[in-house]
Amino acid sequence: MHSRFAPVLVLAAATFLAACQPAAENTEEIADASSANSASTNNYESLATVLAAQPTEVVARYQYRHPQETLEFFELQPGMTVLEALPGGGWYSKLLLSYLGTDGKLIGADYAQEMWPKFSWASEEFVQERTTWIADWTAKAATWGNSDSAHIEAFKLGSMPDEHIATADRVLFIRALHNLARFEDDGGYLSKALADAYAALKPGGLLGVVQHQAADTMSDAFADGSRGYLKKAFVIEKLEQSGFEYLGGLGINHNHNDQPSEDDIVWRLPPTFDGAEEGSALREELTAVGESNRMTLKFRKPE
Repeated sequence: MHSRFAPVLVLAAATFLAACQPAAENTEEIADASSANSASTNNYESLATVLAAQPTEVVARYQYRHPQETLEFFELQPGMTVLEALPGGGWYSKLLLSYLGTDGKLIGADYAQEMWPKFSWASEEFVQERTTWIADWTAKAATWGNSDSAHIEAFKLGSMPDEHIATADRVLFIRALHNLARFEDDGGYLSKALADAYAALKPGGLLGVVQHQAADTMSDAFADGSRGYLKKAFVIEKLEQSGFEYLGGLGINHNHNDQPSEDDIVWRLPPTFDGAEEGSALREELTAVGESNRMTLKFRKPE
């Protein structure tokens, strides 16, 4: 679908996106990587076009989520098969459906059904609704795309169908690891999800992580996932234990204004503002902080 865009439109899109990106501190951390980002040699103008075409409320969050740089770092290309864990309302899914195109495939992967009742806020009605998530999400996702969008499939983590084994070019865990880690000791959900990710990837395929990051100085109790945050060393350790090779990190999604106390939760920040009433001084203060401090890490399944 992208080849029909005129060069002037592509240039305008790239210029538009550049204007939306504020300067970021410490944007690259490739010094701790075992390999450089080979995606830098690829052409991502079609991704810029997709991003520039999004609604105003989506574009407004690019200053915190940096989808262009993030997806380039994960080396995504049109036509790929991408497994996205916990796609939720589809913020990234909508971008991926357009960018991957008709030759691509987007596979959504929800949390295991037996994990949902463990959330204190999950009502019986909500848990019951989650039993039909595969059909419900694929139907909803179909409305996000058009005739030029990627094919859509879905499954539940921990019970991946054999048809997905060694089919994915990329796996994405975007703000999806903390709850898996939180309930790891009560069902092995993180281990099972990473096992599915490893099995789904083709040899040499990449796994990308964007995750709320706790400082090394925070307690392990704070960074167990229940407050939304995980430590970088923990994430790397768990992925390596699952067989992945760590390639390095990108600092583009860091936000050094996010300095939580041991009592804070990540959902106090925008866009959720948990506990901060609209119009309050606290809400204004948290708005100034912005979205959470996030690690952006890349891993490879060995050949």
